[in-house]
Amino acid sequence: MDRMYRVLAFWTGIFTVMFFVGGMDKTAILFLIQTVFFISLSYLKLSERLYMYIFGAYLTIFFIGFTYYSTFLLVPQFGH
Repeated sequence: MDRMYRVLAFWTGIFTVMFFVGGMDKTAILFLIQTVFFISLSYLKLSERLYMYIFGAYLTIFFIGFTYYSTFLLVPQFGH
C-alpha cells in the first residue's frame, strides 16, 4: 500500500511540473504540497487499514473543497 502512495506522489509531481510550466503557480504549489504529503506518508510503514482511512479522509476533504469552489468561487466563462 505504501507503494501506491508513491505512485500518487509521482503523478501529483508530474502535475506540479506541468502547472509550473503552464504558469499556474498557485495550482502548482497546491500539487507540490500534495506530493510532499504522499511521499511522507509512503515512508511511514503504516498498516493497510490506516492507509485506506487516510485516503478516504483525503478524498472527503477534496470533494468538500471542490464542491465549495465550484459552487461559490468559480465564475463560469467561455473563452477569455
